[in-house]
Amino acid sequence: MSCEKMETRILAYVDGRLKESESAEMDKHLGGCAACRVRVNEFRAVTSLLDELPVIEPSGAFDARVHALIAAEPEKRRGWIEWFAPSPRIAFAASMLLLATVWLGSIQRPAPIPPEALPVVESSDYDVISSFAPLSDLSQAQDDDSSDSDSGQQQQPQQM
Repeated sequence: MSCEKMETRILAYVDGRLKESESAEMDKHLGGCAACRVRVNEFRAVTSLLDELPVIEPSGAFDARVHALIAAEPEKRRGWIEWFAPSPRIAFAASMLLLATVWLGSIQRPAPIPPEALPVVESSDYDVISSFAPLSDLSQAQDDDSSDSDSGQQQQPQQM
């Protein structure tokens, strides 16, 4: 048995409330652990001192006085409205949430840029792309589409 387990059961051991197997296990531990033996002896000394104190018997009227004092206490009536009364923590959290919402709502956001204000890119900027070989095939395909649209037929775009 470890000393930590011994600590949790020491009062029950001193009072004799342990089972026989647990008590035997405690005795075995106490045989090898001087610190726990000292602790048990200290508890036994305190118990013997408490046993020497005189037992005070309450008077016969003691119970009647206690019951009268309890009956004289006003009974607190809790209505349904008290369930809605906020505690200080909840009120503080709600006010902080409200404050954060107002603050975030008041932040000025930059206006979106209208499409007219965006710069127009000239086709001369794409000279590198126009010399790309696969794009030359696309330009021929677009020419074919334009001749088809002249003849009144429209091609459906192919879906992949």
